[in-house]
Amino acid sequence: MAKVRVSTTVDADLLARARRAHGETTDASLLEAALSALLDTRRQAEVDAAYDRAYSATPVGAPDAWGDLDAWRRQAST
Repeated sequence: MAKVRVSTTVDADLLARARRAHGETTDASLLEAALSALLDTRRQAEVDAAYDRAYSATPVGAPDAWGDLDAWRRQAST
């Protein structure tokens, strides 16, 4: 993996708290972990949004190629 040097200014208290939370490692590993967490969070939000769109387009109880789940549940409970 190619590495890139990053030079930036951040809030001193925020950095100190992040260093404590991340443990005895380098600032580079801290930054990589933070960036990975950001991307993981965004990806999870994308997946959640895709599920929301899918369930909005086809409600869970709607009949489909497998049949009518609500009718099956009613029949199974009698």
